[in-house]
Amino acid sequence: MSHVGVPRGSARKRRSLALLTTGVLTLPVLAGCSSGTEEAPTSVVPQDVAPAARTQVADGGTVNWAIDAMPATLNAFQADADSATGRITGALLPTLFPLDAKGRPQLNPDYLESAKVVENEPRQVVLYRLNQQAVWSDGREIGAPDFVAQWRALSGKDSAFWTARNAGYERIEKIERGADDLEVKVTFAKPYADWRSLFSPLYPKQVTGSPDAFNDGARSTIKATAGPFRLRDVDKETGSVTLARNPRWWGSPAKLDSLVFKAVKPQDRTEALTEGRIDVADIDPAAAHRIAQAARGAGDSGPPAHGPGSGTTPAAALRSWALAHGSDEDAAAEAQAARDEQARAAEAYATEQNDLRGYVVRKSLEPAYTQLALNGETGPLADDRVRRAVARALDRQQLVDTVLKPLGLPATPLGSHLALAGQPGYKDSSGALGGQDTKEAQALLADAGWTQEGALRKTDGTKAGSEGEKQTDKKAESDKKAAEDKKATEDKKATEDKKDGGKTDDGKKDDAAGREPAKDDGLYIVGDDSKPGEAEGAVTRVIAPAPAAAVQSAALLRQAGRLGETGTSEDAPGRIAAQDRQPGGAAGAYAPVGTAAPAQAPDAPRGPLGKNGKPLSLRFVLPSGPGSESLRSVGDKIAAMLDTIGIRTEITKVSDESYFQDHVASGDYDLALYSWPATAFPATDDRPIFAKPVPATDGSLLVEQNYTRVGSDHIDQLFDQAAGELDESAATKLMKQADARIWAAAGSIPLYQRPQLVATDKKLVNVGAFGFGVPHYQDIGFKKPQAAGAPAAPRK
Repeated sequence: MSHVGVPRGSARKRRSLALLTTGVLTLPVLAGCSSGTEEAPTSVVPQDVAPAARTQVADGGTVNWAIDAMPATLNAFQADADSATGRITGALLPTLFPLDAKGRPQLNPDYLESAKVVENEPRQVVLYRLNQQAVWSDGREIGAPDFVAQWRALSGKDSAFWTARNAGYERIEKIERGADDLEVKVTFAKPYADWRSLFSPLYPKQVTGSPDAFNDGARSTIKATAGPFRLRDVDKETGSVTLARNPRWWGSPAKLDSLVFKAVKPQDRTEALTEGRIDVADIDPAAAHRIAQAARGAGDSGPPAHGPGSGTTPAAALRSWALAHGSDEDAAAEAQAARDEQARAAEAYATEQNDLRGYVVRKSLEPAYTQLALNGETGPLADDRVRRAVARALDRQQLVDTVLKPLGLPATPLGSHLALAGQPGYKDSSGALGGQDTKEAQALLADAGWTQEGALRKTDGTKAGSEGEKQTDKKAESDKKAAEDKKATEDKKATEDKKDGGKTDDGKKDDAAGREPAKDDGLYIVGDDSKPGEAEGAVTRVIAPAPAAAVQSAALLRQAGRLGETGTSEDAPGRIAAQDRQPGGAAGAYAPVGTAAPAQAPDAPRGPLGKNGKPLSLRFVLPSGPGSESLRSVGDKIAAMLDTIGIRTEITKVSDESYFQDHVASGDYDLALYSWPATAFPATDDRPIFAKPVPATDGSLLVEQNYTRVGSDHIDQLFDQAAGELDESAATKLMKQADARIWAAAGSIPLYQRPQLVATDKKLVNVGAFGFGVPHYQDIGFKKPQAAGAPAAPRK
């Protein structure tokens, strides 16, 4: 096992790793990849933020915005900064070049009048012209001293500053005051193409001027801010960070009186919405489906169209009433208890639906992508032929369709590691690796020495000739007799259990007659006949090979009533619980009892592959926590696809807390799924993700953020050249070349851009699913009433 080593002072900023541990982010795959010779369409999924002019927004009110947890720090340049840190500081601090709806950096006129390269020789010089009204909340002008202090803190030259970033700052030679106090002149020792990425967010010199203030002082407060809001309170007991309108803000004043960020776990957000505790929240498809159902049910009369009791036919209702009022007292009591329980469930569901009608779901594509990571440090995946075989076995289009089509979002497999569709310079370079091709995948494995014959263990000590054959025959007869004895015992036990009402010795029901559901965690093996968790007498389930598995899965899910319009599952009376399946299995991925095993495709291997008696098996690590259902479903589908080419997968489910640090970052995996956010500066931000690991003095690997451990000198050189190339078109060309090399190395396989689903109060405007863009916090608010009877705006 390797160790992640990032030396302090030379580490780059750790981009927020958005692991797929919520239902919002789910499954896509690869059917046909483009050749990579044409540019992808430049269109992007638009923002869904209920846009409104400021004149239509009421003054005042408070908005409660859900975040996953209280931020560990308010210093965005520290290693433990997270998405909550970025969300909060975005309303408090200057961002000089925020991204627009197409993921392009744009000059922010609230802080800058201009910013441009004014010299290239002998040194690159960038001149910033500041907005003359821009001041910190303490009244001091934003100026060169703030730029200088941030550069010195982040340059990596002073190890006393605990920073996770120096990319770009280490190239600066000096920073000077320009012609007047409004000008800041930055001279670079080495050319730097991504200079627009610097000084965002910009902290006041009170924060970056000393190690103590930087390391500790900015973790729970910021001494001075310069945004439309100011920091009013950080309350760890209630899990909330409260911002108030900044009276010194020189731009358009904030419409809201206050903005409160509340820590609400993703699995608790539906409840928080129904209780009115939050107004804005990222949600998963299941919660989005419930909100959509509530909207459709508004004003309905008669029997409920969904929820508890919705599937009860008139005949069943009449029979239930008859039983409850019949002469058999025991049967009547039981029937009445069931009716009362259903009535309570229906009432609770109706109340929830009524509460959810005040919200709407805004949807777009998140500026982040999900990938399949292949650990190339050790094991079978150290061979690039095996990695490429895994990639060629995947049907990415099938996975993309599964996660995005039910949400009504464009379902196109992602073709780049360095840009998302719609961003400048996006190009589908997946042709450097190739699309799905089972025969090619099998040929790659055979070339690497993995064959069906290689999976057979050597029979050391077996005699040759007829004597050896006799011993084999005797063993076969012995095995046959043992199997017959075992079956007889099982049949006898099954008969006895049937007489006892299907109960085991401990009184719990058996599987075929209501077996206690097995937990959906631990280890199970795809491609192995005997799976952990299958006790004697367990019902046999046959795994359908891909692509049949996907078709069968959807059909069985619909039969069980588990697929809603969003394609997500819901637990409801009369529906199959998620645990009522084989440990770790994808719901619906197994044929009904008694179904014969489907015939193999003509070109499919007849069994698992191996080498020198060792089977080809890969460790697939997935998170087990609530909200990770869709990610686990993706993993199950990928495992089924690999099974068709003879690769066995050992799927291990671990807690969300240990998933990344204990497995992905430490290298304790072969296959894993996780996400990276998009960036407008790939030469800077993506280099550590794909940098070639280098040995450390203690024998470990310094991997920066390249958790696949796959890289090359050529890829590093292309990143370095692009970072220093001031000609934008030339830099973009270099990044496309790097992306093609990354595809060919097959260390990570991009799958899809993640869906973004945001529940917002119906009365709110200028907030929702921002996509690539960033919030304009000063414009968020409650829409003014347009006529008598319209919803009253803002809540105080």
